[in-house]
Amino acid sequence: MEKPAILHMLTPGRNMSPFDVNMAIDAGFAHVPMYGDVSLADVTALTHDAIFSRGPKGVSRTGIFIGGREIDLADDMLRAAKAAMTPPFVVSVFADPSGAFTTAAAAIAALERALAASGGFKGKNLLILGGTGPVGAAAAVLGAQLGAQVRLASHASVERAKTTTDMIAARYEASIEPVCSTGASKTALVAAADVILASAKAGVQVLSRAELAGARRLLAAADLNAVPPAGIEGLDAFDDRKPLAAGSGHAVGIGALAVGQIKYQTQRRLFGRMLEGVPAFIDFRDALPMAQAICRE
Repeated sequence: MEKPAILHMLTPGRNMSPFDVNMAIDAGFAHVPMYGDVSLADVTALTHDAIFSRGPKGVSRTGIFIGGREIDLADDMLRAAKAAMTPPFVVSVFADPSGAFTTAAAAIAALERALAASGGFKGKNLLILGGTGPVGAAAAVLGAQLGAQVRLASHASVERAKTTTDMIAARYEASIEPVCSTGASKTALVAAADVILASAKAGVQVLSRAELAGARRLLAAADLNAVPPAGIEGLDAFDDRKPLAAGSGHAVGIGALAVGQIKYQTQRRLFGRMLEGVPAFIDFRDALPMAQAICRE
């Protein structure tokens, strides 16, 4: 008799996201025990308990999911879990803090599809507004890997943006320019952008119609804020490559729920991949090819 599929869900926060729990169950995991307030130091022991209790065959029906909210901590926890494996006791581990990794992959894949006629991201100037959170950081790495010149903006200060770009450089060897998106600086940044990703907090508008009028080079923009007001004024949450009133005259926009459809499918399929019996260690760099494949369907 085949053993039931178990996904051990770890989070440094108090509670695991109900969204992730639902997704895991819908993807086919029969049991999803959750562990809150997990520290980095706890990961090795929890991983050992998960892998050694089911035997070499049972581990193929076992997985570990890492939640939380911080990209660097999620990365450290993923690495710790991977290091704790002892062949043949090896299980898949999937890190997706706050859904940020699959959201970033979905947004970059959706923008890449919108840029297909102009050669994708290669050589483009990508501006990420509200970029200091986990989605913005992951999207910055992915955009750079696809050949974009990436500027990661903080509304608060360039120092705050630099904290994120320094972390990106140290962990992922990606060179991202930190910038501050206020006043004249923001006007210049928007005017120079070929692509814009709005990844600020829910309910925060980072780009107005007046500011869009100054986007003379803009080809595509995506907004990840589904809570009114939109992060990009005039962009509906369901828009998918719809014309956007920008100064360039030929920009298209992608709304939060259009990106969300790709994110949903990406996360679900990655959970499904964990059930295939071949161990995998999954983060946003693995999520991107899945999101790209979905965009090609």
